[in-house]
Amino acid sequence: MSRSETLEKIISNGAIAVIRLKDESCIQNVVNALIKGNIKCIEITMTVPNAREIIANLVSEFKNSIILGAGTVTNSLDVEQLIAKGAKFIVSPILNYDIIKVCNKSDVVCMPGCFTPTEIFNAWNSGADMIKVFPATSLGPRYFKDLSAPFPDIKLVPTGGVTIENVGEWILSGASAVGVGSNLFDMKTILENNYGEITRRAEQLIKNIQDARRSMNQKKE
Repeated sequence: MSRSETLEKIISNGAIAVIRLKDESCIQNVVNALIKGNIKCIEITMTVPNAREIIANLVSEFKNSIILGAGTVTNSLDVEQLIAKGAKFIVSPILNYDIIKVCNKSDVVCMPGCFTPTEIFNAWNSGADMIKVFPATSLGPRYFKDLSAPFPDIKLVPTGGVTIENVGEWILSGASAVGVGSNLFDMKTILENNYGEITRRAEQLIKNIQDARRSMNQKKE
């Protein structure tokens, strides 16, 4: 899958499930539950034990049915290793230009973390495909609406502060997709083996994204 195809699928799905779990034994069950709930983009962060091998195993298990990426990536050496394991997109909490260069060269989607308008513009101008606005908790959807005037073409992705209940507000404010973690799955739900609840939450998140997009399109008409 090319970089442009990956980007198109991320935007189309609208949600990236961010997995930061410390217990790697439950990750496949979580991924299965998310897939059943129509979330097709999964990010495994580098804070997960054995993240590289988990990505490789999930790529082998699910092949082209989902898009797997790596998150919390802070250096270009990790990028090369993760791409070799099958990661199709790279997410960083920071703006590292070397990471952008390696992703561009490898035809892989790059999503650096930025906070200020200057960081966002510089990242986009340097070849980033999407911008992870982090921490979005501190900014809120209004910040995205403010950015859309000077930067109408920049694809913004909030991470932090996104919930099932407020995801529509983020989309209506200009988010191209959202990153969501603990609001989809928490340790209590996992320890209770309540994977059906994770699927239910995923379905509701996707529905709320689609409803917001439908509302936007109707306003344009």
